[in-house]
Amino acid sequence: MTEIVLVVDDSATLRRIVESALETRGWRVWSAANGADALARVRQEAEIPRLVITDWNMPELDGLGLLRALRADDRFAEVPILILTTETDDTSKAAARAAGATGWLDKPVDVTLLHEVIDSVLA
Repeated sequence: MTEIVLVVDDSATLRRIVESALETRGWRVWSAANGADALARVRQEAEIPRLVITDWNMPELDGLGLLRALRADDRFAEVPILILTTETDDTSKAAARAAGATGWLDKPVDVTLLHEVIDSVLA
């Protein structure tokens, strides 16, 4: 069975770019438009994603809220969670690290860098 990556972003365009980049490398992709939708998806599925890539600023439930909710679920204790965002401030990055983020990537997405970071965190 192909492993799953959960991609969470309120931009449909960005989700499609990341999905395409992942699918070309053989990943199955689940996508969600915000943290609330992502949590609903992982709670209804028996499978657990191997990796989560999430935006920081989203409606309903932002990246920090999603990160905290996933880390509160024992099934996600070891799942790498990458933040992909336009935010660059140190306060947001510190909050993400404190909540258990594995890494931080800047938008616009650099597909080559995305692949390198994924390879690194999953090695």
